[in-house]
Amino acid sequence: MPRNTVVSTHDVLDVLGPTVEFLTDPLERGLQYCVIKGTIPAGVPVPLHSHRDPETFYVVSGSVQTRVGDRDWQTVTPGQCLHIPGLVKHAHRNVTDQPVVEIVVTTPSLGRFFGEVGRHAAQGTAVPPSPRDLARFAEIADKYGHWLASPAENEAIGIHLPG
Repeated sequence: MPRNTVVSTHDVLDVLGPTVEFLTDPLERGLQYCVIKGTIPAGVPVPLHSHRDPETFYVVSGSVQTRVGDRDWQTVTPGQCLHIPGLVKHAHRNVTDQPVVEIVVTTPSLGRFFGEVGRHAAQGTAVPPSPRDLARFAEIADKYGHWLASPAENEAIGIHLPG
């Protein structure tokens, strides 16, 4: 299968550490939303970024710190819901020793982005992204109009990226 093809519903994709599982197919015609199960492993951040797509996160298990816009980090726990409007800078970090599981409702466009950048997740094996993986991610993010913070911008808000 070509790397730029969205996979089947319920396939699990690694997106530079966190994983996504499509609960709805982002290629299904007529849908105005995409539902995803997202997992952020223990100790893993989602660096500061923005995109035009709104996202609503419902935390199923675990605890995640989220930063939205210029606000300080807030902790989101099971049963809590957080909405992030489109074009708002945001980041997540799991500073616990347990994975965070969320249900994410967003747009089919963001679902297609995840399908394009993700790689099939090997069961129980986390493979750190290579410089080539990071460059590919940045290229596809640019194609979708996403903004990605620099390492210095991430460091300034407390996200420490390897390398």
